[in-house]
Amino acid sequence: MIRKVRIFLEMIKFEHTIFALPFAFMGAILGGIVENDHLPTWSEIGWIILAMVGARSAAMGLNRLIDAGIDALNPRTEKRAIPAGLLKVGEVIVFIAVSFALLIWASTQLNPLCVKLMPVAVFMLVLYSYTKRFTWLCHVVLGLTIGLSPLGAWVAVTGKFDAAAWVLYAAVALWLAGFDTVYATQDFEFDRKHKVHSIPARFGISRALWIARSFHIATAICFASLVALTDLSWAYLVGTIIAIIILFYQHWLVRPNDLSRVQIAFFPMNGTLSVVLFAFTLVDVLVLHQW
Repeated sequence: MIRKVRIFLEMIKFEHTIFALPFAFMGAILGGIVENDHLPTWSEIGWIILAMVGARSAAMGLNRLIDAGIDALNPRTEKRAIPAGLLKVGEVIVFIAVSFALLIWASTQLNPLCVKLMPVAVFMLVLYSYTKRFTWLCHVVLGLTIGLSPLGAWVAVTGKFDAAAWVLYAAVALWLAGFDTVYATQDFEFDRKHKVHSIPARFGISRALWIARSFHIATAICFASLVALTDLSWAYLVGTIIAIIILFYQHWLVRPNDLSRVQIAFFPMNGTLSVVLFAFTLVDVLVLHQW
C-alpha cells in the first residue's frame, strides 16, 4: 500500500503543489483584507487546501491518463507510472474520481459561488490535456488553469471578484505559461517529430525562450501593480523584486544551445519564487499592517 501511494504521488508530482498553493494562500489573504477587511478563517484555509489538493490531483491524473500514449513514445516520459505498467488505467480513473469528489466536497464548504463556478474549473482542468493536440497555446491554457487557484481562493473567502483578483490571476497564469514554455524545450525534437503542439515546436527554441521572457516580464508588471490595487506596502515590494530577480536568473540559466539546466530552472527556481512572494506578502499583512 505504501509503495502504491508513493507511485500515485510520483505520478501527480505532488511536490509541485508548491507552485500554486502559496498563490492560493495569497488570493485568500488578499481577498479577505481587500473585500472584507479581515483575514480568512482557519476553516476557510483548510477547505481551500483540500480543494487545491483535489483539483491538482484530478488534473494531473487526467493529464497522465490522456497522455499515456504520447508518454510511452517519449524517452523522457516512458517510465511514468501508466506507460511503465506501474498503475492500471482503472486505478487511475478511480483516483481521478476521488480527487474530483474531494474538490466538489471542499467547494461546497466554501462560498456558494465556488460551487456555481465549478463547471468552469472542471472544464479547464480537462481541456488542458487535449490542447497540445491542436494548439501551441497549450502553455497559456495551462497557465489560465493553474491561475484559477488564487482566483478561486479569493472567491472562496469573498464571494466576488475584484480588480486585484484578476491581476493576481493574470500574474500567475503568465508565470505558469512562461516556465512551462521553458520546460517544453526539452521535448522540442520529439514534439516536432510526433506533431505535438507547443511553443518550442512551433517557433523554435530560441524564439520560444524569448516568448517565455515576454510572459515573465508581463508577470513582473502584474505582481508589482498589486501594490497600487491593495494595501500592500514596501515588504511585499521587496518580495516582488526578489521574485523578479529569480525570474531573470531562471532565464539566464537556460540558453538555446544549452538546455542542461532546464530542470534546475523549473522546480527549484519556481518553487522558491512562489514561497518567497507569499512569505513577504504574509509579513506585509501580519506584521506591518497588524491585521
